[in-house]
Amino acid sequence: MTNFLAVERALRTAAPHDLLHAVRSALIEHYAAIEVDLLMADYSLSVLQQVTALPHTAEPLPVQSTPEGRAFGSQQPFGQYAAEDNAMDLHLPVTVRGDRLGILTVRMPEQLCTEETIGELRDLAELLGHEIIVAERDTDLYLQARRATRLTLAAEMQWQLLPGRACARPEYAIGAQLEPAYDIHGDNFDWSTTAETLTMTVTNGMGDGIQASLLTNLAVNALRNARRAGIDIADQAALADQAIYWQHRGREYVSTLLLSFELATGRGKVVDAGSPQLWRYRDRSVERVQFEAQFPLGMFEESVYVAQDFDALPGDRLIFVSDGVYGASGNGGEPYSERALARAIHATSLLPAAAVPRAILRELAAYRDTAAEDDALVTCLDWFGRPAA
Repeated sequence: MTNFLAVERALRTAAPHDLLHAVRSALIEHYAAIEVDLLMADYSLSVLQQVTALPHTAEPLPVQSTPEGRAFGSQQPFGQYAAEDNAMDLHLPVTVRGDRLGILTVRMPEQLCTEETIGELRDLAELLGHEIIVAERDTDLYLQARRATRLTLAAEMQWQLLPGRACARPEYAIGAQLEPAYDIHGDNFDWSTTAETLTMTVTNGMGDGIQASLLTNLAVNALRNARRAGIDIADQAALADQAIYWQHRGREYVSTLLLSFELATGRGKVVDAGSPQLWRYRDRSVERVQFEAQFPLGMFEESVYVAQDFDALPGDRLIFVSDGVYGASGNGGEPYSERALARAIHATSLLPAAAVPRAILRELAAYRDTAAEDDALVTCLDWFGRPAA
């Protein structure tokens, strides 16, 4: 444990841009590591990229067919014998509260790879993830390492608006993904939790490019402002509706699905203000959950919104999709939501929530008859419930 504390101290005192050097030096000194590398998952969650000085020179590693990708997908340490030095490469998930950031690879002498040591290294990889999240306030290094190519300005604005790509608590697990990751426009997801509640929003702003991103930024921040004032989701929708209407006078509007859950009971409230859809996987059955449709935010002046009751049961999987998913057409012109979406939800039923959106979007890409013309958003919520006291 003394070694662990020494590495922890090195991480907590390192400069924001110097976390990798600090953890590398500390692991070499205190754990006899031979080599240490940090790989960050890119925005599309398809490759892992080494954190290096710009311009990047190392080849990205595919998530689907590498030992590092295996550790990333399973979220479990994975050991791989090195070709030399009688050593082993330990690939350790760098994850913060369910949000998968990347992989820390530590090459160690094989005889030192005990269960206790691997456990400590796994905890240090998680600690590194927390430090990266804090460091991103002060350096672009780790954000740059996530980019397999340049982001459009609209995509840059959208990614900076998101809370993360996954979140986990004892009561639930969330995973979300946007595509095309490097050229998204108006789709967005958001969530916030307290000791007793979980609030989620799924947003689809009209238009494309910078204008769509600006519209979505206004909508999301208006909803956050209302949420942080402590009011219920119906009034959150009403206040955001007014903010968007007074800015655009009904010329532009935002489709939004808002939900709020009680963590203790699973009872919730829903406001359906537009096009995002909710699908439910329960007892091996998939169905679309429909609510009373209300006006999109900003379409009319001073719209009144009413929250509907909704219950989540332990074991439920809730899938939220934008129109770029359910409205996509296959070769025969059949919309994806007709049959293919239910099949995709069934096919991914054994995956953890964080991996589901990416898997469904891969299915969608194979289904489309043409290249994507709209953003595609998938959010997965696994509801576990809170055990009775």
